[in-house]
Amino acid sequence: MADINTASIVAGRVYLVGAGPGDPELLTLRAVKLLQKADVIVYDHLVSPAVLDFVSPQAERIYAGKRRNEHTMRQEQINALLVKLALQGKQVVRLKGGDPFIFGRGGEELQTLAVHGVAFEVVPGVTAASGVSSYAGIPLTHRDYAQCCMFVTGHLKDGSADLDWPSLVRLNQTVVIYMGLGGLPEICRQLIAHGAAPDLPIAVVQDGSIATQKVVTGTLQDMPEKVLLAKLKSPCLTIIGDVVKLHQELSWYTPVQGASAN
Repeated sequence: MADINTASIVAGRVYLVGAGPGDPELLTLRAVKLLQKADVIVYDHLVSPAVLDFVSPQAERIYAGKRRNEHTMRQEQINALLVKLALQGKQVVRLKGGDPFIFGRGGEELQTLAVHGVAFEVVPGVTAASGVSSYAGIPLTHRDYAQCCMFVTGHLKDGSADLDWPSLVRLNQTVVIYMGLGGLPEICRQLIAHGAAPDLPIAVVQDGSIATQKVVTGTLQDMPEKVLLAKLKSPCLTIIGDVVKLHQELSWYTPVQGASAN
C-alpha cells in the first residue's frame, strides 16, 4: 500500500454506498442524497450508468472497476486512494454494485479506513440476490420449495472454485452464486458429483433489473450448454433450487426489446 501521512487528518469522510443491482429506482434515498453532495465518487464496474446520472456534475468521478482477470486498480490501491481522498478533506462516496457488505469487499475497505482514523458511514443497497431474483420472478424462499437460502461466491480469493460442495446440495434450500458464470460448468459438475439431482432447476440471469436483462433456465445437466448458446456474459447471477420452477409463472419484468448491454 502507498505511504499515507495520517498526521494531516481533516474533516473528510468516506460513505460506503450500495448502488443496488442496476435499476436506479432501487437506490435508497440516503444513497441519492450522498451522490448529489459528494466531492468524489469512486465507483465499480457493476454500477449501472443510470445510477451515475444522480451524481452531481461538480463531483470528480474515479473508475475503480474490477472484472474477472481485469483490474483497473488492485484492491490495495483502492483502499489507499480512499484514505488519501478523505485525508484531503473530501466527502467521498465509494459506490459499489449491490450491497457493499455482500461479496463487495466493503469490510476490507473499512478496515483500512479505521486503521488510518478516517470517518466512514455505510449505506446498504439491495443486494443482487434479492434484486435480481425479484426481477426474474424467482422467490428465493417460497415455503413450498425452500426453507433456507445460501449466498456463495463463484470464485474465491485465489481465483479457484473450491466450494463447500456437500453444503450446497442439501434438500429444500436455494443457492445463489455470485460471480459464477466463468466457473459454471465446473460448478454444475461438482454439484452433481456430490449428490445433487442432474435435473435440479437452475437459472442464470444476466444484467438483472435493467433493460438488457436476460434469464436462462434449465437444469444442472444442460445449463452449461444453454449458457453458451445464449451467449451470456457478466454480470450474471446464478440461482439453483426448486424455486426456479416458479420463474415462468411469476415473471413480471419485461426488458426493453433491442436493448444492448454496455
